[in-house]
Amino acid sequence: MKTIKKFFIDNEHVLGWAMSGPALIAILAIVLVPMIQSIGQSFQNLDLARPALNAFIGLENYANLLKDSRYTSSLVSTFRFSVISVIFELILGVSIAVVLNKKFVGRGFVRGLMILPWAMPSIVNAAMWKWIYNANFGALNALLSQLGIIEQYQIWLSDPFWATVLVILANVWKETPFTVLMVLSALQTIPEEVKEAARVDGSSAWNTFIKITIPLIAPTLMIVSILQFLWGFQTFELITVVTGGGPFSTTELVAIRIYQNTFRSLRFGYGSAMAYLTALILVIPLVIYARSTYKRMVNY
Repeated sequence: MKTIKKFFIDNEHVLGWAMSGPALIAILAIVLVPMIQSIGQSFQNLDLARPALNAFIGLENYANLLKDSRYTSSLVSTFRFSVISVIFELILGVSIAVVLNKKFVGRGFVRGLMILPWAMPSIVNAAMWKWIYNANFGALNALLSQLGIIEQYQIWLSDPFWATVLVILANVWKETPFTVLMVLSALQTIPEEVKEAARVDGSSAWNTFIKITIPLIAPTLMIVSILQFLWGFQTFELITVVTGGGPFSTTELVAIRIYQNTFRSLRFGYGSAMAYLTALILVIPLVIYARSTYKRMVNY
């Protein structure tokens, strides 16, 4: 027994694997096994509504997806939703983080308050915005009416343009605090000596921000933008509760389309293929973006 104990203590690598082994086994059982199973399903005509037709069909599901106009439309809608959301989240997140990085009375309280929208459960956030956009007694109509901007209450979510704008607004409100938190932590790592040297050289506050602050927090901005872009593709509760994918499927994102095919139509093979094709489409632009951004940071 002492020999075995001494073996593990003297061999740190063996001890590390022994300690992490149970967690790795759990991850393999919970994540890897279902992933392999779903990959296999993507090559099958697995339709629980018509089990007699279930068979291995190879790449046919993927070929059908490329011809599926509703899937490509949802893909375009999701890219638009994610890109616009990320742009506004970065602009607002950086601006708010810069303000919260200043010293003022009540800064700690404001910082704590800022994180509340992100900490709010997604389904609660979605329900809140649904009530705000309500055509009969929503806060948005009441506010615009009192300000004299509109003469009568509008059914905002029945218009494709406004439905898209309003769900993006709700998503930006929910996700911006995460960007603020990450950027604020990055700003606090910048040495004061660097800023002081810039001020001594006569650099304006704007030039210091553009030429010193932004390059120093660029790695954080890259990570945040990638995460927010990916989370945009995972948006489900907000769209389901607020618009249901309408009107005319203009807010039907990929996550909604995958859910409808897999769990409503019970086409598990087609739904699995849709999920993995979407993941593959996402990987390519993200890798290009990460590599190009990294090269610019290194060259700078």
